[in-house]
Amino acid sequence: MLIAVASQNFRTVTGHAGKSRRFMLFDAAYGRAPREVQRLDLPKEQSIHEFDERAPHPLDRVEAVIAGSAGAGFIARMAARGVRAVTTAETDPVAAVKAYIAGTLPPPAADDHDDAEGGCNCGKAS
Repeated sequence: MLIAVASQNFRTVTGHAGKSRRFMLFDAAYGRAPREVQRLDLPKEQSIHEFDERAPHPLDRVEAVIAGSAGAGFIARMAARGVRAVTTAETDPVAAVKAYIAGTLPPPAADDHDDAEGGCNCGKAS
């Protein structure tokens, strides 16, 4: 399975998935180590926050996107494309993918700005 991890610096998991333009893509499966297969460095207009959802997107081919935070708008927009969006407190991309595959991905911190109490919805406004 192909999993994308939002990572603006290609070293750590990035928060605010809707504005992220850099993603590490991993080929992963239960029982084997994730293998990074590609890096996406998208132009601003292809961030999900700016993107016209009627067009194809490079993330369409992944099964899941992992980020440090994501609003309800980002999660809904990805779901409409058949992609599961998940958030985590894990900061290491490889560890995040391993934990996702194992079903043990730690949830984001309670004070995350995109939590259920409001915050950015990553649909278009922030």
